[in-house]
Amino acid sequence: MVNKEAYQSIIDELKTTGTKLVAVSKTKPVEDILELYQLGQREFGENYVQELLDKKGHLPDDILWHFIGHLQSNKVKQLIPFIHLIHGVDSYKLLEEINKQALKYGRVMDCLLQVHIAEEETKFGFDELELSYLFEEQLHELKNIRIIGLMGMSTLTDDTYKVRYEFAKLKSLFNKYSHFKAINFKLSVISMGMSGDYRLAIEEGSTMVRIGSLLFGKRG
Repeated sequence: MVNKEAYQSIIDELKTTGTKLVAVSKTKPVEDILELYQLGQREFGENYVQELLDKKGHLPDDILWHFIGHLQSNKVKQLIPFIHLIHGVDSYKLLEEINKQALKYGRVMDCLLQVHIAEEETKFGFDELELSYLFEEQLHELKNIRIIGLMGMSTLTDDTYKVRYEFAKLKSLFNKYSHFKAINFKLSVISMGMSGDYRLAIEEGSTMVRIGSLLFGKRG
């Protein structure tokens, strides 16, 4: 069930900063997504390819779907025909596959590069050296992708100083590369912040937050 009051409160809050909301609808039924859609939400994030494909056929065509999970290369071709934005691009190999499949469909696919900013080893993403090498040596080879921003997840901790530091680190990398010139590269999005830390993320420069449990309740 959708928390309508929380949704409206978050929307009003984000309007003051121009931050975009991606409603994280993974594991939630079509009925809940449709309820939020009817309140005006159009951008939804899913973590699992098959779940997204199952839901998509039962929902309005003007939904902008974001893939926010860890994407396996062999699943890319299923997303390319319709996906609006791929968030967690965490390797050059995955970029190559997205580029290959986008070429087949005549698309230039918008992507966010996932940067490893947390201490946790389980988090995926480019480190700073890999990011630098990608921009300087590899990116020009990929004509059917467009890097429009960076994405990161903070350490799962109650230490707000640590979380703020990690978000600030992503913002500093965004600033560092925001003037980088390439035909398939124009940074405009910093996707960081979820239900528990989105206010901190916005304070540190986030332009897009991914919120699920505050809108839909805890996952079962």
